[in-house]
This record gives sequence, structure tokens and C-alpha cells, in this order.
Amino acid sequence: MSETITQRELRNGSGEIMRRLDEGESFVVTRNGVPVGELTPLRRLRFVTAESVSEIFRTAPAIDAERFRSDLDVIADQDITPRG
Repeated sequence: MSETITQRELRNGSGEIMRRLDEGESFVVTRNGVPVGELTPLRRLRFVTAESVSEIFRTAPAIDAERFRSDLDVIADQDITPRG
């Protein structure tokens, strides 16, 4: 849940707010009592090693390529005519 802060709190406490953003907290910023924006932490990219990915997929079910393609063809429109 996002904490609501005023524009003044954002201006005067930006260092503390930035630290809390870095810790994963979110904020809704208000001006004159009206919400005007939301501050949310960015999702950090996580590096995953090839070994861990291989281990995860080692137990995944096998995929029948022909059946997969057939299922896609049923769902996706392959018509090259532009949509009106």
C-alpha cells in the first residue's frame, strides 16, 4: 500500500523518501489534498546464471514443436490484408 505524502513533504524530505523508495516503498504525492502523482521504485534487473536457468528448465515438460505451431496458427490471424 502506498503512503500518501504532500508536495511539501516530498520537497523537504526528499532524501528520506529516496531512501525509502530504494527500500521498496511507494508513495502517492498530493497537492492541496488532491493526488497528483505516484512514486514507485524501479524494478531492478536481476542477473540469472545460465546454470540456474538450465536447472529450472531441466524438469520442464517437453514441447511438441509441430503442435505448438498448430495451436499458434489457430489463435493468431496470419492474414496479410491490412485491418480497415
